[in-house]
Amino acid sequence: MRRPEPVPPAPGQESVWDYPRPPRVERVAERVTIRLGGELIADTSDAVRVLETSHPPVYYLPIADFVSGALVRAAGSSFCEFKGAARYFDVRGGAIVREGAAWNYPDPSPGFTTLTDRVAVYAARMDECTVGGEVVTPQPGGFYGGWVTSSVVGPFKGVPGSMGW
Repeated sequence: MRRPEPVPPAPGQESVWDYPRPPRVERVAERVTIRLGGELIADTSDAVRVLETSHPPVYYLPIADFVSGALVRAAGSSFCEFKGAARYFDVRGGAIVREGAAWNYPDPSPGFTTLTDRVAVYAARMDECTVGGEVVTPQPGGFYGGWVTSSVVGPFKGVPGSMGW
């Protein structure tokens, strides 16, 4: 499948088609929050994001910045060719439990050690995730964990027909 036509970014925006492959990890200056079950379960000014061609950024928050009991180790694992072996967590907030809704890399590959002791969540499975006060939109398709904000343009991997990008 051929590469889609990137949306030209406006001033202050980034195109996900300018992101690198292999991905890059960078610090985030904005406050990042996550709500589930009507509760604030994570709040940090120490997030990082992973930028990879055709994907909106995936935000990783320090595990220590989640409220106690919000992350419970879950069954399952996966492997990323760049970041290494991932493990999964159930996410709890209020009376809600979202099974396997978060993941991390406890022993990431060289170049991704910044991800140690950080966790990412699927925004679609939370009540609300914010970056700098802006409510994010989940990456399309349900498989990937990117967070779409007004500062990034696509098209984004995960939309129908994007499997071969």
